[in-house]
Amino acid sequence: MRMKWNIPLFSSYWDRKDIKAVEKVIKRGTYWATGPEIKDFEEEIRKFVGTKYALTFNSGTSALHALLKVFNIGKKDEVIVPSFTFIATANAPLFVNAKPVFSDIEEETFGLDASDVEKKITSNTKAIMPIHYGGCPCRDIKKIKRIAKEKDIFLFEDAAQSLGASINDKKVGSFGDAAMFSLCQDKMITTGEGGIIVTNSKEHYEKLKLLRSHGRAETSDYFSSNEIMDYISLGYNFRMPTMNAALGLSQIKKIDKIINMRRKKADLYNKRLSKINDVVYLNPPEGFFNVYQKYPIILDKKLRDKLKKHLGEKGVFTKSYFGEPVHLTKFYKEKYGYKKGFLKVTEKTADKILNIPIYPSLKEEDIQTITKIIKDFFKEEKL
Repeated sequence: MRMKWNIPLFSSYWDRKDIKAVEKVIKRGTYWATGPEIKDFEEEIRKFVGTKYALTFNSGTSALHALLKVFNIGKKDEVIVPSFTFIATANAPLFVNAKPVFSDIEEETFGLDASDVEKKITSNTKAIMPIHYGGCPCRDIKKIKRIAKEKDIFLFEDAAQSLGASINDKKVGSFGDAAMFSLCQDKMITTGEGGIIVTNSKEHYEKLKLLRSHGRAETSDYFSSNEIMDYISLGYNFRMPTMNAALGLSQIKKIDKIINMRRKKADLYNKRLSKINDVVYLNPPEGFFNVYQKYPIILDKKLRDKLKKHLGEKGVFTKSYFGEPVHLTKFYKEKYGYKKGFLKVTEKTADKILNIPIYPSLKEEDIQTITKIIKDFFKEEKL
């Protein structure tokens, strides 16, 4: 049953310009699948992240699939991934018949721990794919990049949640050989569903274009040309529709405003929650620019579960990202025989994490309400 929340976990930010951008494409009556807004959106993303190329996809998951495919990750190859992530990160290697190898995380930013990554590398390791959790850069991304270079393996960033995050002004997505950003409804900017791959490799960019659209060699737009076109490789239909790209193009123009709004909400949370000894919130290293796609707090598991229930009863939507590590899901336990105790920090974090509402239009009084509920909860617990 769908519950009506007084304060939702997230709310997509939009304005009249977004509506007009999509409306313009619809009223045009053509180029709904391959319109010029797609390339324009890709160019804006490319410039924003600081890479040479960007390519849109119909989801972050299909983008990851395509990414591993064009970098020739395949049978017998291993890709090191976190288990503290959305399941698509781990599933992507399986899409290309490779094996996901789970590595543990660190507790400062919930990113892959470079020291554990190094232990998991074998002769079959072809790539490392860390995530940047909830808008915060992975603490060890530079160490992981150095390891990847020394071992001559690829570094792919799953930056699904962290468009705009940076370390000393270097944007996430620009550290590795390629990166993926998600444009799903709860992300930094959104096209409803969608994904972006960024890279500096022209070779892989050209391969991605083929793979995204049936392997078709297009000298002109397929839908507006009567020429016979050749198909030169196996491909999929992973294209982003023009209406989605038009929405993304409108959204990316206000991303700095969106990030600023999110960071102001986080500052309010930080000030109020700092007075509650039982609650820990993320405090990334100096120079790390967190865009706060999520606002996680850490507390004792039993208290976490009770607080989650208590907030829910007050109409506040909370969720544990990621309360069930991927290696402990039914599919992965049955496929690989994983059991509790395999990734200690991941499992400990999963047991204690709770994500509370954060989004650009979240009101200050709502933050005051949420933090007061949390404060009063702990007062009651100590009586």
